[in-house]
Amino acid sequence: MSTSLPQILHTYQNHSLDSTRWNRYIPRDNDVIVASSLKSGTTWTLAIVRQLIFMGKEAPPFQEIWVDQRFWAIDELIEVLEAQQHRRYVKTHLSLDGLPYYPQVKYIVVARDPRDVFMSLWNHHRHYTTDFYDFINSNPNRVGDPMPLCPPDISTFWHDWITRGWFPWESEGYPYWGNMHHTQTWWAYRHLPNILFVHYNDLKTDLAGEFQRIARFLQIDVPAEALPAMLDAVSLTSMRADSEKTDPGRKQIWVDGANTFFFKGTNGRWKDVLSAEELVLYEEAATRVLTPDCRAWLEK
Repeated sequence: MSTSLPQILHTYQNHSLDSTRWNRYIPRDNDVIVASSLKSGTTWTLAIVRQLIFMGKEAPPFQEIWVDQRFWAIDELIEVLEAQQHRRYVKTHLSLDGLPYYPQVKYIVVARDPRDVFMSLWNHHRHYTTDFYDFINSNPNRVGDPMPLCPPDISTFWHDWITRGWFPWESEGYPYWGNMHHTQTWWAYRHLPNILFVHYNDLKTDLAGEFQRIARFLQIDVPAEALPAMLDAVSLTSMRADSEKTDPGRKQIWVDGANTFFFKGTNGRWKDVLSAEELVLYEEAATRVLTPDCRAWLEK
């Protein structure tokens, strides 16, 4: 556990990420930043934060503001963010060694067993549309190699994802960014009072409890009579239905749109998919990247 404050050590730039975009962000007191590698409950947690900020009442359409994603012009993104008068909430997929740290901001770090992340990511990655590949790889601001097409089988994807890093300081996560590395960089600073760790399994098994825990962290009081409706609004069924209305652009990214993005949401599917030999690669990666306490928490 580090006794110093987080510092930027790396610049993350590839087909999707550009960490330098955070140079344009001007924090406000009590902004909320939801951080995860990917496929760990980011959108779910953002929806919870939104419910808490607006207390389940009339609110602007749900909008994910992902600052480090290079697809949304940064001038336009900052204009939208600066115009907001309510308490702001944004997301990042950056490791803490590539993200500016602001003591006045609240960070919620969402993570999940890496093997469950992989199964969700496989569904995510193999259902990209041709148009999305063309869009992401033709971006004139792209840095480095294009996003590779999905391999034909899950074993190849697993081998690349668990043994290769996109960036030279990472050793897993290809062709995106480090998954275990992401969690570990945040884990070292979990003692800071403005960082809260949330596990996907806890959201699954005790949504009400985690909802209230996040509310306490954000210093928001939830009336007992309002809680049932707010919990219903962040159920997988409700979020999938809302996404079809509020974010129809998902259909341009994934085959079957929101039904692909909000897939099964279940854990443990890797047990019937990954072989003993493939799980050895996981053991090696987890030992290499994670401290024992961080690994134990991730695997619950």
